[in-house]
Amino acid sequence: MEIWINPACSKCRSALTLLDAEGADYTVRRYLEDVPSPDEIRAVLDRLGLEPWDITRTQEAAAKELGLKDWARDADSRDRWIEALAAHPKLIQRPIITAEDGTAVVGRSEEAVRDALKRRG
Repeated sequence: MEIWINPACSKCRSALTLLDAEGADYTVRRYLEDVPSPDEIRAVLDRLGLEPWDITRTQEAAAKELGLKDWARDADSRDRWIEALAAHPKLIQRPIITAEDGTAVVGRSEEAVRDALKRRG
């Protein structure tokens, strides 16, 4: 189990607290420092069952600078979104928890974190 976090994010800290309280075995990836590659982002999207625009923080300054709200949200545009997330990791929604069963969740609520915990092998 891996959790992608921004230590400044309260939702990330809450997720870590819950994982610790449940005795979960996990590794922390500070994704703003250890930036995921486009292939890693694709793999996480596959595990989440989501598209890149589904995990994009569109209110961030970088999103506004790139004009993301006007980008197409279709198969032809998917790689463009993924490249933007890799180039501007702050745009990635957090925390993302990869579960041991090959799935992943965006752990922004206690329920989502508990869902990831249920997926432990």
